[in-house]
Amino acid sequence: MGTMVTVDVRDPRPMQPAVEAAIEAAIAWLHQVDATFSTYRDGSEVSRLGRGELLESECSPEVREVLGLCAEVERRSGGCFDIRCGGRLDPSGLVKGWSVQRAAELLRAAGARSFFIGAGGDIVTRGEAAPGQPWRVGIRHPELADRVAAVLETGDLAIATSGAYERGEHILDPRTGRAPEGLLSMTVVGPSLTYADAFATAAFVMGEQGLPWITGIDGYEGLAITRDCRTVWTPGMTRLLVRDIAPAM
Repeated sequence: MGTMVTVDVRDPRPMQPAVEAAIEAAIAWLHQVDATFSTYRDGSEVSRLGRGELLESECSPEVREVLGLCAEVERRSGGCFDIRCGGRLDPSGLVKGWSVQRAAELLRAAGARSFFIGAGGDIVTRGEAAPGQPWRVGIRHPELADRVAAVLETGDLAIATSGAYERGEHILDPRTGRAPEGLLSMTVVGPSLTYADAFATAAFVMGEQGLPWITGIDGYEGLAITRDCRTVWTPGMTRLLVRDIAPAM
């Protein structure tokens, strides 16, 4: 999926055999998702579907599930999330979060209680980083690669960030066909990385209207970095923000 995936399990040692097996299963699952959904592989289901070589009804249950979720987010965002923008089928704005969420569920089902899975800007945290210590997740500054714009303290949470700083201008505004211009980045947190990922993409496209839209979605909060490098957030994000760090200048 064009990024590195990190799995960090902090449960007491020795690790349970079931958890070790679940880590291997999670990595295998992510490779399977890449083979199925990659827009860079000519033989992937998504590429074949986009070329009209497959009907949606002929696709695997996983592809049909993702397409249904994408259609749901497109409706909820008023068309700001659109996997057919730019003339090709590309569900990448949801599928990475969906796949990492499923990987986290595999670990949880096997008995893992405290872990972190990160795939680029898509992150799931569960439990604690250490006894009595929450996870701390840095939100990268979009213009200063070695600095963070904010740090969040999390427990059981999903975090997704959309922007143009890592992969270039790969996100297009379906309403204009051009790259969005309102924000440098948008981070969304909530219970499900599937939705946080897609909501972050949609809210990034919305620009200044992205945070008000996120505020209206139960269980989800947002933090945006504006073009003039201001950091702004929804009211519910305040409880997650760590205040004892120096902001990037």
